[in-house]
Amino acid sequence: MSLTETTTLANGVEMPRFGLGVWQAEDGEEVIHAVKWALEAGYRAIDTAAAYQNEEGVGEGIRQSGISREDLFITTKVANRDQGYDETIAAFDKSLERLGTDYVDLYLIHWPIASSFVDTWKALEKIYTDGRAKAIGVCNFHPHHLDTLLKSAEIVPMVNQIELHPLLSQKEVRDYCAKKNIAVEAYSPLGSGGLLQNKQLEAIGEKYGKSVAQVLLRWDWQLGIITIPKSVHQNRIKENADIFDFALAAEDMALINAMNKDERFGWNPNRFDDK
Repeated sequence: MSLTETTTLANGVEMPRFGLGVWQAEDGEEVIHAVKWALEAGYRAIDTAAAYQNEEGVGEGIRQSGISREDLFITTKVANRDQGYDETIAAFDKSLERLGTDYVDLYLIHWPIASSFVDTWKALEKIYTDGRAKAIGVCNFHPHHLDTLLKSAEIVPMVNQIELHPLLSQKEVRDYCAKKNIAVEAYSPLGSGGLLQNKQLEAIGEKYGKSVAQVLLRWDWQLGIITIPKSVHQNRIKENADIFDFALAAEDMALINAMNKDERFGWNPNRFDDK
């Protein structure tokens, strides 16, 4: 087990199971350094989005790393303001330009904007069939959103990226996606930092000589969930990836599984402003 381990998506593409998220990482030096530090530490997947306004910095960090493009897995997402068929194609072109690449490994719909996500998906299918994205998927889609999408989709999303951590274990979504062969990817796996002082998780970490963050990321790993913790600190980027020299016992996995409260740190996709 290592940072280079992958999961095979429905179309055969190999996607790293562990990567760096850069939401709220400031464009410029902050995100450039975060990307470079992650790649130096052995990460090979970087997850950004047009809405994060740091694609240029991500691209610069990749270039400065000296690692060849073929060895990396880059994800970005279409912003809500750019949803719709023609708008998405144009937005994708701009994302490629900012990233400094001629393709991405994964392109995602960022949020299920009810009035436009079906047309947006048609654009993603076009981008995919043209070979400009190696895989396509969605973020923040509940089963009912996916049901709507699949009524007209020619391609089933390969990934559903969702907020996922012990307080929001998303069992219903995970079970649905498993039946449809859609890989589940966790964002905010540390609960946007809100779980790092959790006493129960601290006690589990002490058993293994590991931090709460490492316990949370190991929980993801053992559940088979792709995970993309965000940090802009070199020591934490390294620490987050140091989860391959221990395994959580079944009783500790069960304790963490039992923490679910359906509690979000981010927005609820069912109540997301349709703009």
